[in-house]
Amino acid sequence: MPTLLWFRRDLRLHDLPALLEAADGDQEVLACYVLDPRLKQSGGPRRLQYLYDSLRELRDGLDGRLLVVEGNPVDRIPALVKKTKATSVHVSGDYLDFGKRRDDAVRKALGDVPLEESGSPYLVSPGRVTKDDGTPYKVFTPFYAAWKAHGWRAPARTTAKSARWIDPADVGGGVDIPRGDAELDHPAGEAAARKAWKKFVNSALEDYADDRDRPDHEGTSRMSAHLKFGTIHPRTMAADLGGGKGAQAYLRELAFRDFYATVVHAWPDSTWWNWNKNFDRIEVDEDKDAEKRFETWKAGKTGFPIVDAGMRQLAETGFMHNRVRMITASFLVKDLHLPWQWGARWFLEQLTDGDMASNQHGWQWAAGCGTDAAPYFRVFNPTTQGNKFDPDGAYVKRWVPECGGDDYPEPMVDHAAERLEALRRYEGVR
Repeated sequence: MPTLLWFRRDLRLHDLPALLEAADGDQEVLACYVLDPRLKQSGGPRRLQYLYDSLRELRDGLDGRLLVVEGNPVDRIPALVKKTKATSVHVSGDYLDFGKRRDDAVRKALGDVPLEESGSPYLVSPGRVTKDDGTPYKVFTPFYAAWKAHGWRAPARTTAKSARWIDPADVGGGVDIPRGDAELDHPAGEAAARKAWKKFVNSALEDYADDRDRPDHEGTSRMSAHLKFGTIHPRTMAADLGGGKGAQAYLRELAFRDFYATVVHAWPDSTWWNWNKNFDRIEVDEDKDAEKRFETWKAGKTGFPIVDAGMRQLAETGFMHNRVRMITASFLVKDLHLPWQWGARWFLEQLTDGDMASNQHGWQWAAGCGTDAAPYFRVFNPTTQGNKFDPDGAYVKRWVPECGGDDYPEPMVDHAAERLEALRRYEGVR
């Protein structure tokens, strides 16, 4: 009897445990993807473009044997099960709140047909690494030690040849994959992900620990969007990491990704609400003048070169260097005194790699209200940060060519004064 392999955040054919389970016993497998209309409401144009391009590549990798349907998975997956007489549905586990609620609803709608979870988008699935008393970690450093001690499996040996695929034409009801109208600054899909990773390992991994904070260098892997959509699994990447300084620095970043997913798994409302509830009392600006300041920040016209360079890179490419993400976030919450949620929402709209767990808790780190948050009294000086991490001004010159000229705006705030104001506000919730 056939089975269903329902793709979600795992748009690849290599290292896919759910594929092994779906094909176990030599069953025929229907590969399917459900275009949920809710994705269009929350995805952002570049993330949708990455999705569409990756789906086309996945379909090509299966010689066209990917059925793409549109609608609510709660309706569409049971309908496909009924049409194909499938005995089970196989997925990679989803541990964020939206995905968990969706899967619970689908599982209920399937009745006696099981929804089988195999693997997840993470090296270690959320909930696996806990403190001795079974509670989740709130601090990264002990989590990291326990995470490394726990370890992870070797990559699963899967390819397009791992299953006998059902022809979607025999099932019917499919829709065309949308073309999209956004431009990506690097190609999507599994082949691009594997090629980019190999290039990084061969050319930049050794120096990663030193170069990763320099936006003027090509020192980062640019794998975040590929990880977001699962066109490569972090297991595949971790298998290439040895004991060198650069490799261990990179492994630590993969651990942070798992940590933030674990935090959101344990505290689902922390995607939009302060993880540290004491910060619910902090004074933030939300009036008309605050909205004008927000628009100036979004446009990259703050008069602080490193901030403006980051915001323009984001708007033009859908990517921002991680060090600059921290600088621009600190500026929004501590120089402009705006709610971190405003910035988080804008990032999710613009970023190709926008990930609900990493983005939201990165913002809460900057705002001081999350786990492992920067000390409340730490306020990034954008000028000092720019001088330190872009010492020759190459990054700024690329994105803010008018910097230093008559057309470049004066700083929109006095950083020293706003730092003191931020500290005053933070004292109220300390």
